[in-house]
Amino acid sequence: MEVGYGSGDKTGFFTQGRRSLKALIVQLKANMVELARNIKKLGQDDPRRVIHSLKVGLALTLVSTFYYCQPLYSNFDETAIWAIMTVVVVFEFSVGATLGKGLNRGMATLMAGGLGIGAHHLANLSGHIGEPILLGFFVFLQATISTFLRFFPTLKARYDYGLLIFILTFSMISVSGYRDDEILELAHRRLSTICIGGATCVIISIVIFPVWAGEDLHNLIGLNIEKLGNFLEGFGDEYFKRTEGEACNEDKKILEGYKSFLNSKTIEASLANFAAWEPGHGRFPFQHPWKLYLKVGTLARECAYRIEALNGCLNADIQVSSEVSTIIQEACTTMSLETGKALKELALAIKIMVQPSSADSHIENAKSAAKNIKSLLKSGIWEDIDLLKVIPGVTVCSILVDVVTCTEKIAASIHELASKAQFKSAVSPLSEQIQSVKSAQMVNCSHVITVSESTLAASQSESSSAPKDSKQSMEV
Repeated sequence: MEVGYGSGDKTGFFTQGRRSLKALIVQLKANMVELARNIKKLGQDDPRRVIHSLKVGLALTLVSTFYYCQPLYSNFDETAIWAIMTVVVVFEFSVGATLGKGLNRGMATLMAGGLGIGAHHLANLSGHIGEPILLGFFVFLQATISTFLRFFPTLKARYDYGLLIFILTFSMISVSGYRDDEILELAHRRLSTICIGGATCVIISIVIFPVWAGEDLHNLIGLNIEKLGNFLEGFGDEYFKRTEGEACNEDKKILEGYKSFLNSKTIEASLANFAAWEPGHGRFPFQHPWKLYLKVGTLARECAYRIEALNGCLNADIQVSSEVSTIIQEACTTMSLETGKALKELALAIKIMVQPSSADSHIENAKSAAKNIKSLLKSGIWEDIDLLKVIPGVTVCSILVDVVTCTEKIAASIHELASKAQFKSAVSPLSEQIQSVKSAQMVNCSHVITVSESTLAASQSESSSAPKDSKQSMEV
């Protein structure tokens, strides 16, 4: 009986073990499938990520030849490792980020190397006892000053990495010189390998499928403003319950697209910083006014915060009463629709780099509607209406009036950008069909979209004549 009991325990143990092993295998397969799905999605969302990975691999392979090739290794010895380290830390996703880091690293190494050699020779004059004391003082002084300079916002934004490398290089050169008499040769080899690694990164980044931070910033600002326009165009119908059914649900997804804009300040600032390092390319000449994009983005973000408040009114439990809705519906819908159209015109003007004159008429219509609603709010028609019924509608009116003011400021800033960046003059008003094209544009991918104006002329022939057989190339 005891033997049978023991064999039963073993059988149960092995059965449970097989079940656990099968469950583990199933879970492992599921994790692998999920990982493969995520990798595929990551590459499909932005194919440039795959290309960037290949570019980094190519750069590392090229600089690794300093170790593989004996003649090259003989010239640099162990300092050849700095070329590999430079590629690892310098090669970034965009050209601007790579160029900025490369120049920071190269200039910081050059300056720190020169000062380090000078500090070593100066300390050497103080004798055997005073040399380590003086070297320690120089290291302390430069580290203190450089670290304090990193707290300045303007220096931190563009030169923080360079200051960090300056501290590291100065300390290594000056301290190493105390034990190594060949300090000049050490500094020369370190600077040479860093320049070689940085140059490799910059050349590959520019020559092979370059990713321009400036172009990404340009497209990002345009797309974000377009999202604001999409919300405002659909807000009036959604708020006053003109749309119903499945179309309403689809519109709600479009309406909420603006939310990605609320926290984009850091991304915009980073792209503008990288763009400032980039040389002239494509539609963006040297010294393109990248800082004005930040101004436009800031004003548009202020508008987005007001749109967030409108979205709160849209989803509020207390909705506007039918009595109040009848009074304010026309003016509110006009303000919302016209500001939405104006913002979409402004977004498209940024993307194709033309003067945003076509948005002015929509802004004037929105200002006229805002003036009407102000007069309506000051009138005495609200005396006989319950105050609780009035508050939701008046809140929406007040926010929309504020949105009109924000849109006017955005338009003024874009006019300034168009003037400084020398945008082309718009030949004719932009049609609705061209506006529909920009909804398919993505910030993360570069495409060339060709729109034939002959197709637009066919749709406009009933009302007015339009040019035919001409093409407009739009790069986004």
